[in-house]
Amino acid sequence: MVAKILSWNVNGLRAVHRKGFLDWLGDERPTILCVQETKASVERLPAELKDIPGYHVYYASAEKKGYSGVGVFSKLRPNTIESGIGIRKFDVEGRVLIADYGDFILFNIYFPNGKISKDRLKYKMAFYDAFLTHVAALQEEGKRLIVCGDVNTAHREIDLARPKENSKVSGFLPEERVWIDRFIGHGFIDTFRVFSEQAGQYTWWDLKTRARERNVGWRIDYFFITANLRKHLKNAYIMKDVRGSDHCPVGIDLTI
Repeated sequence: MVAKILSWNVNGLRAVHRKGFLDWLGDERPTILCVQETKASVERLPAELKDIPGYHVYYASAEKKGYSGVGVFSKLRPNTIESGIGIRKFDVEGRVLIADYGDFILFNIYFPNGKISKDRLKYKMAFYDAFLTHVAALQEEGKRLIVCGDVNTAHREIDLARPKENSKVSGFLPEERVWIDRFIGHGFIDTFRVFSEQAGQYTWWDLKTRARERNVGWRIDYFFITANLRKHLKNAYIMKDVRGSDHCPVGIDLTI
């Protein structure tokens, strides 16, 4: 079968729910949907977001209220589902869900944002390194991995509208971009760039400046796969017309 796997930073699951999220989900009918920045503990979510017909629903929430958080809605029941990577200072922020489907392991991740302070940039880079160590161990076992989510870094100049103006801004700093180079060099494929080298393809726009209307954006939401899944990859795309968040969804089609 061809699985449609989508990822979307919803910037508040309850907020996007009020804007028709479940109708959109019903229309798209993805095999798996990963969401980031849910900003809600499970007990604060309405019942219809915890029991979605046709889907197994999983959440990881931050200890801090109204912050971070990720979710997976899956037509396929994973063999196992885990939250976190086993390091408390990262796991308390509810940034990771890992679903093992046997044929592949799916990582849904909301990577930290480093813009707020130097300390948060250090935290972000430490998270990047700990995550790479975690997946490298699975790669050594020959596992097939899919990594999706909001990486909070644009990789190359083609991935944001104004690279020169943002060269000293977290999200496009040399050390952040070098980490993505290292990650790809470790055997991961940026799926969207397999199919398109077109400029102007973004996934996040600043709402305050109405940047979406002018397409002054950043591509910071990704699907990466390990090389041993490349032959199964059929398509990768950005769903730029989907509204409801400052991000739009991204997706891949994969034979499983």
